[in-house]
Amino acid sequence: MKAIRIHEFGGPDVLSIDEIPVPQPGKDEVLIKVHATSVNPVDWKIRAGLRKEKFPSKLPLTLGWDVSGVIEELGEKVSNFRKGDEVYGRPDPTKNGAYAEYIVVKANLLAIKPMSIGHTEAAAIPLAGLTAWQGLFDKGLLKEGQKVLIHAAAGGVGTYAVQFAKSKGAYVIGTASDRNIDFLKRLGADEVIDYNMENFETVVNDIDLVLDTIGEDTQLKSIDVLKTGGRLISTLAADYVKEAKEKGVVLIDFIAQSVPDQLAEIAQLIDSGKVKPIIDQVLPFTDAKKAHMSIEQGHTRGKIVLQVI
Repeated sequence: MKAIRIHEFGGPDVLSIDEIPVPQPGKDEVLIKVHATSVNPVDWKIRAGLRKEKFPSKLPLTLGWDVSGVIEELGEKVSNFRKGDEVYGRPDPTKNGAYAEYIVVKANLLAIKPMSIGHTEAAAIPLAGLTAWQGLFDKGLLKEGQKVLIHAAAGGVGTYAVQFAKSKGAYVIGTASDRNIDFLKRLGADEVIDYNMENFETVVNDIDLVLDTIGEDTQLKSIDVLKTGGRLISTLAADYVKEAKEKGVVLIDFIAQSVPDQLAEIAQLIDSGKVKPIIDQVLPFTDAKKAHMSIEQGHTRGKIVLQVI
């Protein structure tokens, strides 16, 4: 099979198209024929060698930790799926990923994909969708009627967070560039702050929850807009815990986990029409270098999908 792998850490040029054997599933695993995968910021950071401590991996490594495809083989202990099931999920980021024609994944990391969309759209969901879901609800404890500020609201995580928060009855504020203001309001945002024109910390206050995917100064300034007892949830390192404690707010960082029940709930929201994947571009998976160059620039609207079939 073909797989996009790295044999060393570095820039996009270290991505190579290799011919390797089709992997065989273990007892608790399934073999998936990959129809589509997608590109996340963590992909290029692992490729560049910036995540060795959090995601230790052996080289050569196949990247890609979103998958949508069809089950080809079942491990002998797998009972919750059948051959031919259309599934999606977030594979283990410390193991070989889905920039490939086939991938082996533990069955307990997968769910049946949404029925109303194809694999291309489904592949754009798992990692970003789970990150948004867990950031808002598991870590952020967001409730109906609360005010949430979502940074980088037009990005992969942000577009899901806006829709999820709105579906739960929250008041949604997003930060984005001017070109995304109308787009985010159509997605459900109640307010959008153009970060090129306004400083969010001078515009909003009394926020219950901030979802931070930017870090650094954005994380520090976010502390000031929260009400006492508010929560600041970051996908990056929690660098300002002391400052948060002094303000009387909670600062937590996290890495999303694959939770099939949450994937199933997200699938229901998509099939009901309340949430939709936002895709910036679809490329052949052999164009992974181009995809990495795009996502490193940090201005994609939604997700970049790599089409395998």
